Amino acid sequence: MDWCHYRFRSVWDLPGAPSGVYAALECAEDYPQWWPQVREVNPLDDRSGVVRFRSFLPYDLVVTAEERRRDPAAGILEIGMTGDLDGWARWTVTATPTGARARYDQEVDVRRPLMRRLALPGRPLFLLNHALMMRAGRRGLAARLAAV
Repeated sequence: MDWCHYRFRSVWDLPGAPSGVYAALECAEDYPQWWPQVREVNPLDDRSGVVRFRSFLPYDLVVTAEERRRDPAAGILEIGMTGDLDGWARWTVTATPTGARARYDQEVDVRRPLMRRLALPGRPLFLLNHALMMRAGRRGLAARLAAV
């Protein structure tokens, strides 16, 4: 097993129409307004930017994200990432009887040297750190959608 490789899936059931959820997720530069762990999003051009994350653990992760797919009809947003994390992430937004479901899939390799050195003993904490970040993101987006 490669202890520096991670696959994540989170499912957020949210209020509002899928188109509204998609529109909120499409505006990555607004993430810091509703997702506390997304500290900065600095656009480089209309398809890429530099993102800084920090969750419960006291370290920042910085990645350059580049759009791979933007398909409103299918409800899909996908990026490639390089930097402290190399890999990809994808949002898939679908309708539910009470609103929308946003599924987040991510597959990455950790490149940050300290996290690589702590890969085996730190893995449970890294997984918890990600889970807490995703939980806060769901709450933040749900509150933003409810306020609109």
